Amino acid sequence: LGYNKIWNTSKGEKVKLSLTFNPSHLEFANPVAIGRMRAKQDRHHDEEHRKGMVLLIHGDAAFIGEGIVQETLNMSRLSGYTVGGTLHVVVNNQIGFTTTPREGRSSTYASDIAKMLAIPIFHVNGEDPEAVAQVVHLALDFREKFQRDVVIDLYCYRRWGHNESDEPAFTQPILYDAISKRPNVRESYLNHLLKLGGVEREEANQLAERRREHFEEELSAARNESFRLPTDTMGGVWTGYLGGRESNAPDPKTGIPQKRAIELLQKLSTVPDDFNLHKRLKRLISGRQAMIAGEQSLDWSAGEALALASIATEKHPTPIRLSGQDSQRGTFSHRHAMMHDVENGNIWCPLQNLSDKQAAVEIINSPLCEAGVLGFEYGYSLDSPDSLVIWEAQFGDFWNAAQVIVDQFIASGEDKWHRLSGLVMLLPHGMEGSGPEHSSARIERFMELAAEDNIQVTYPTTPAQFFHLLRRQVLRPWRKPLVVMSPKSLLRHLDAVSPLEDFTKGTFQRVLPDAPARDPKSVKRVLLCSGKIYYELMSKREDANRPDVAILRLEQLYPFPEKEIFEAMRQYADGTPVFWIQEEPMNMGAWRHMRVWLSRNIDNRLPFLGMYRPPSASPATGSASSHRQEQDLLLAQAFGEVPFEH
Repeated sequence: LGYNKIWNTSKGEKVKLSLTFNPSHLEFANPVAIGRMRAKQDRHHDEEHRKGMVLLIHGDAAFIGEGIVQETLNMSRLSGYTVGGTLHVVVNNQIGFTTTPREGRSSTYASDIAKMLAIPIFHVNGEDPEAVAQVVHLALDFREKFQRDVVIDLYCYRRWGHNESDEPAFTQPILYDAISKRPNVRESYLNHLLKLGGVEREEANQLAERRREHFEEELSAARNESFRLPTDTMGGVWTGYLGGRESNAPDPKTGIPQKRAIELLQKLSTVPDDFNLHKRLKRLISGRQAMIAGEQSLDWSAGEALALASIATEKHPTPIRLSGQDSQRGTFSHRHAMMHDVENGNIWCPLQNLSDKQAAVEIINSPLCEAGVLGFEYGYSLDSPDSLVIWEAQFGDFWNAAQVIVDQFIASGEDKWHRLSGLVMLLPHGMEGSGPEHSSARIERFMELAAEDNIQVTYPTTPAQFFHLLRRQVLRPWRKPLVVMSPKSLLRHLDAVSPLEDFTKGTFQRVLPDAPARDPKSVKRVLLCSGKIYYELMSKREDANRPDVAILRLEQLYPFPEKEIFEAMRQYADGTPVFWIQEEPMNMGAWRHMRVWLSRNIDNRLPFLGMYRPPSASPATGSASSHRQEQDLLLAQAFGEVPFEH
């Protein structure tokens, strides 16, 4: 469950101790704890990372066996993730449940994985308390001086089994026969002291008895009926932030004045006079100048940049941290948050040069891993409710390499530990003929995890919607993880743009009505969809000249906007068929959840059915031509040109 305590040292100083809650997934708490420390250091403007230290306690089998350990060690010296050195203590019991070192590792030592950092690894006998104490002091001295990780490989043994009912002699009879005959650490150390003189057994027994009495008193207090684990653990920096149901948090107005929007866009399209910009980036700058002049609408890149710029320059500015693989440029060459001088390599970041009073903006290229980085950013968000913390997947599919972090922390942390997080996950999603590993961010998995308003699952289709979504995440005090199915092809789609006035009013809309609006009485078919396929349906409607078909967009999949859907459908006549259209296979996407939540009828008067690709073990075909054929068939079925087998 985690714990916090102020420790009074022997010198009268106070140290805040924080035990990070963690699941039974061995080493996955490591990046979470380190991310929390980095957030604390950043909050205190500790640029040298001298305030605070992370202590990670590992098992030997897990330390060498879990890949998340290597990911976390690799991050230790990276500027975006360093915390000035972590102390690793490997409690080396020389057995992993029932697995021996010979069965569990190919290296000599469980700590050999740490050799990748060229740091000291201290091997010490756990039965020699004085040697252990000496090594601890030495390790901490090294860490303080060089601000690098350090490892203590504490050789000891597990006297009892893996748990209360386990019998270790089943699988290691010889080892446990030897352990049963061995005195415990206290007895062996006491015998050592008795030989040296200066201590009597009676004195030692009195010390032990006083300590045992203290433990009994604490145990009694813990068992007392008056003792309760706090249900509200959100004090300190979390004061004023909300969890629970989304209905607890009214939607704020997220638009900004047009004058301010133009000023920020001007800042975002300005580089120093002596900065030698890449010729293709000059077109990006000139395009934004055209947006300022009202000659063209804002594309996704400009909408995102305007959202971040406005958040960083609010009356009470919000720090921003965006990290991911290639996030500075953007996987699809759309962001260009960090511009590089083509002649001298100097870097210019417009988002860091908006105002003298702006909040910090960090755009970080992460190492090529998902679990470690996502765990770090989740940990960072736990101690920064007043920051916008974003993790971006290179492709949405890749978050499955970090599924433990999502399942065990992000989706369930509030329910299990009463801890909130406002982490944002940007997951590029969409079927575009790019193959099974570059198409699906697995909407269905997030929908399966969704309950009790624990997460937000969204699929915005316009730059303005994305702008309002990010600002809503910051401006309302409700703090829940936000999952965004972000675009790929829509980044440059000619219709996926928003006029400047859409950024100056309103807020994020969970359901977008048909555009352009049409007479509801003329509508004979309603298509309800989410995401990229909307633009393909729009194009199909225009080509087929079907004014009798209405197309509505569900922009927020969870918490499910039932009220908004019913309100949008109320204008259509009784008996008008409604179809959920998705490009994902039937066993993926949001269809099964739509069917459960909306049943067979919407508002008990509109029959509701779905259309989708056939069930598939793979998210998408690897053939662009096959993809196009499948997509054309789906669009034809959506408009009733080809029958669909339900």
